[in-house]
Amino acid sequence: METGSAERFERMGTLGIEEEFFVVDGAGRPVSGTDDLVYANDPPGILTERLDHELFKCVIETQTPVIESLSEAGDVLGEVRETLVAYAAEYGYRIAAAGLHPAAKWRELEHAEKPRYRAQLDRIQYPQHRNTTAGLHVHVGVDDADKATWIANEIRWFLPIMLALSANSPYWNGFDTGLASARAKVFEGLPNTGMPTAFSDFEEFAAFERLMVEQGSINDRGELWYDVRPHSGHGTVEVRTPDGQADPEYVLAFVEYVHALVMDLAQRYEAGADGHDHRRELLDENKWRAMRHGHGASFVDRDRSGVVSLGEVVARECDRLGVEGIGRIYDAESGAARQRRIREESGPEALYESLVL
Repeated sequence: METGSAERFERMGTLGIEEEFFVVDGAGRPVSGTDDLVYANDPPGILTERLDHELFKCVIETQTPVIESLSEAGDVLGEVRETLVAYAAEYGYRIAAAGLHPAAKWRELEHAEKPRYRAQLDRIQYPQHRNTTAGLHVHVGVDDADKATWIANEIRWFLPIMLALSANSPYWNGFDTGLASARAKVFEGLPNTGMPTAFSDFEEFAAFERLMVEQGSINDRGELWYDVRPHSGHGTVEVRTPDGQADPEYVLAFVEYVHALVMDLAQRYEAGADGHDHRRELLDENKWRAMRHGHGASFVDRDRSGVVSLGEVVARECDRLGVEGIGRIYDAESGAARQRRIREESGPEALYESLVL
């Protein structure tokens, strides 16, 4: 039975970045490539043991090694991406990134044959059969399991901010959904996803993990796909909210922000701060606002006194935490708006090309 342990939480502030990409052909359309890239050949260099596939044969995932400090993240991310693009090109593929690929039609794409995914398809059925999503996951090391659980509880209010900023998936199954992040809504169709409730301490979370495995709800702890979780295998807080991004600077902005949030919350925990009593319904409302409106979202403020715009929250967070990247993302055209503009101005083929790394 694969569950984690409180003993895994050993180091504070280390980083790990997982990115899900689309394997595409010369025209930028998703194509089954993971048999070649994951199974038939050995991934080179930094990708050794750090390249895997997802549910569909057109979706591939990279994992960085443990990154010791934020200052090293850009170089490591760049090496992972450059190695992946060059490796894929050797076998006639290209790599694209978005929360959903606008040309991906789930009924026409092949599912992976790995037993883990076949078991998920059999257990979950339709919601998993259509799950063509691709996201960005950021891990930050925490040196105490209860601290990590408290941080995961507290970080929930900030997740809709990240989703709104990252929203990069207006098209699903060939049509415009009217959403800024359709990926978030499609993914929420799966069990054990979305905004988690609070856990009083790590033991309560670990007991929940064990219960879900023992009762056959999931096959392993990795199938708890919530937007944030204390990762009991890696000893991290893992944020799983953002849509996939083609621009590495956007990825690094989210890495900077998640790292700053975790470090700030760790200090608050150590100082004995009280946690916030967030209603899950209000957190879900803010997430809905993010996936629907993206950069145009406003949120029920943390003290429930009114609403606050994304721009106001971003300015507040940049000032409070001393971060800059999310401010640059907010000031730029959103991913969803950019996709719609390119398709309107230049057609779908230009849109597909714009997502290629």
